[in-house]
Amino acid sequence: MKFGIIGAGMIGQFHGKAIEAMKGGELHSVFDLRAEAAETLAEQFGARACSDLAQFLADEELQVVTVGTPSGAHLDPSMAALQAGKHVICEKPLEITPERIDMMLNTAEENQVTLAAVLNRRFHPAMDAFKAAADAGRFGTLTSASAYVKWHRDQAYYDSAAWRGTWKLDGGGALMNQSIHTIDALLYLAGPVVSVQANTACLTHTDIEVEDTAVAIVEFANGARGVIEGSTSNWSRDGHPARVQLCGDRGSVFLADEAFEIWDFMDEDPGDAGVRQTMMKGSEAGLGANDPKAINFDGHRQNFEEVVTAIAEERESSVNALEARKAVTLICAIYESAQNDGKKVML
Repeated sequence: MKFGIIGAGMIGQFHGKAIEAMKGGELHSVFDLRAEAAETLAEQFGARACSDLAQFLADEELQVVTVGTPSGAHLDPSMAALQAGKHVICEKPLEITPERIDMMLNTAEENQVTLAAVLNRRFHPAMDAFKAAADAGRFGTLTSASAYVKWHRDQAYYDSAAWRGTWKLDGGGALMNQSIHTIDALLYLAGPVVSVQANTACLTHTDIEVEDTAVAIVEFANGARGVIEGSTSNWSRDGHPARVQLCGDRGSVFLADEAFEIWDFMDEDPGDAGVRQTMMKGSEAGLGANDPKAINFDGHRQNFEEVVTAIAEERESSVNALEARKAVTLICAIYESAQNDGKKVML
């Protein structure tokens, strides 16, 4: 399928590399209001450049559009692409409120096209093993399910673009931007949350509207309790990995980025030895913990391939818009609780 990229910034670079490496897709065109940026990215990948959105979307050869604009600016280009009959794969968060996501969902349905998200941290062998264990009930009664993202972004990161650290275009801070993939993973593995109580603060950055530190207590529909902790104020030399931890009365698993720190079940499975041999954590630095450019694009490649395969098979993608909506809904509930002195918010 022929792909087009909306947004020729750092995320556009990720998308270009992923499309170049994927099966079933090729980069056809690049759009950015900044003509020079569009031309630079398009030239890098041998694609067409365009700085007129209507002209870009009028191209009949274009089939799939990826959106990599700032978080709070996903709605308009996505809606335009969907209305033009293009399939859309939009970066995280799909949009910054559930209501805006619902507008996109309705437009996709009306135009009979696919709306999918970039949930790239779902695509690696350790996540597959973790999900299989959770779905098989190997934890017994799930008692604890938590996510921790203790990253660092310096002041220069927020100063590098006017939209960073704003409610309007970033949609939030350490949770909505940096922690959303880990929160998505937590929900993917542990199921839906029914209530949350939270506290947020901006402790180490200036001239931003949003949080750089957040802690939330969550209750899951299955009865488990847990903690979500997200920060961009935690310096370390190599960067801490993003962690998801599940425990029950029959097992415990701690995932750090794409490898396990703990894989321990009361009832052994024939595949456990293989997991311990090939998927346990060494001394790797955290993926993107200190530098967002350090995140590899292979998860994006697999994410894009999954969507293209789903379109070809006329089925719902595993990274569909409803899946992406879950983490945004939870994060918005955390913000609501924090803005109301930690009041319990029911989902």
